[in-house]
Amino acid sequence: MTRRNSHLLRLLCTGILSVGFMAAQAQQPEETPAPDNQLDVDLQFFTRGEIRSGALPSSTGSENSEDQSKFILGRTRLIIDYKKSFLEAKVNMQHSGVWGQSGKGAFNLYEAWAKLNAPNGLFLQVGRQALAYDDERIIGLNDWAMAGMSHDVIRAGYEGHGHKVHAIYAFNQNAENMTNGNTYYINGAQPYKTMQTLWYNYTFRPIPLTASLLFMNIGMQMPEEIKEPKTKYQQLIGTYIAYQPKHWTVKGSYYHQMGRDEMGSKLDAWMANIKVDYLPADNYGFTAGYDYLSGDENFAVPQGGMIGMTYHKVLNGFNPVYGSHHKFYGAMDFFYVSTYVNGFTPGLQNLFVGGMWKPIPKLTFSAKYHYFATASKLKDVDKTLGHEIEVQASYRPLREVNLSAGYSFMAGTKTMEFLKRANDQGNLRWLWLSLSISPRIFSFKW
Repeated sequence: MTRRNSHLLRLLCTGILSVGFMAAQAQQPEETPAPDNQLDVDLQFFTRGEIRSGALPSSTGSENSEDQSKFILGRTRLIIDYKKSFLEAKVNMQHSGVWGQSGKGAFNLYEAWAKLNAPNGLFLQVGRQALAYDDERIIGLNDWAMAGMSHDVIRAGYEGHGHKVHAIYAFNQNAENMTNGNTYYINGAQPYKTMQTLWYNYTFRPIPLTASLLFMNIGMQMPEEIKEPKTKYQQLIGTYIAYQPKHWTVKGSYYHQMGRDEMGSKLDAWMANIKVDYLPADNYGFTAGYDYLSGDENFAVPQGGMIGMTYHKVLNGFNPVYGSHHKFYGAMDFFYVSTYVNGFTPGLQNLFVGGMWKPIPKLTFSAKYHYFATASKLKDVDKTLGHEIEVQASYRPLREVNLSAGYSFMAGTKTMEFLKRANDQGNLRWLWLSLSISPRIFSFKW
């Protein structure tokens, strides 16, 4: 091959390779940066109709179980959530009330917060927030109640490598008071004057075990008619453990309460619980557990005294503060959702067993039995409060739609009638039907 031909061959090969490379480059899409912004807009429509016959009585004892109470509750939420790599902001506007209610129900901001996220796992979140920790026994969403529960707080913490640490701070006022500005009446939007909480959670690997520690310092004040009340502080400390091997889930917790209540009485109370779930298959399972919340033996009065009641140097009635009580102590909400007569706190023992069955993937049936008793020994009556049976069905035809119904029956005792002023205590019933529709109406990334 001549030198000239060799040169032409090299030029031809180079040209072919150049054309092939250019063609390959043309076939590859241009690289674009990943979306860093996301905006979601959701709606929630929740409606529940109830028929109560002696369920959830007030402490006045004015109810008559022969007169059924019938009403329909409604809740509407508009949720706007914006996210990017280091920032998230959320606004959750809510209207709740009873159909036909005078004043047309209540409209409020359920959530309104901004959150800054650092790459190393640190975060800072400020504003009105819905808080839920562990199984929601002490701090929960309380979502069964139409208004739910949220808190005006600053929350900072760290999450990473199996560790979660949250520190929460709240300080509440009724208004921008120029005088007497340190007074916060208990009829405000929050049930406390000030609150500091520290929560630590660790997930063990590879063991299916998680454990939490919780500490709360809660500042409470006297009722509104007391002038310039002093803040009284109570503390709550405890632990929560969940172990989830194959087919089983074992959960337990212990909490101790101390300090002073808003009336100035000394507190020394505790609670403990254990719950075991067994799920041998995806379509059926069983549950059992026991709750114990300490209580007082007599009606307690503050240090000022009151005729006809007993003065307690120490109160032993445990208060599960801001938990989702409906989840734990019976669907009829006799305990910790409603109060005993005159605010008496004899505590509670709750022994329960139940089961779940899914005949088809979108349909679920469940049933549970509760045995209720007071924790403390009472005069003239025994500890047994009654027996509650509850059944529930839930059907989800679409991801955004859920239809549920439930029926509960309580066979109460003389103790229940004495403490709750429930008429016809052996025949207390409650029936409800609810519909939840939660569509996402807009989602955009850029």
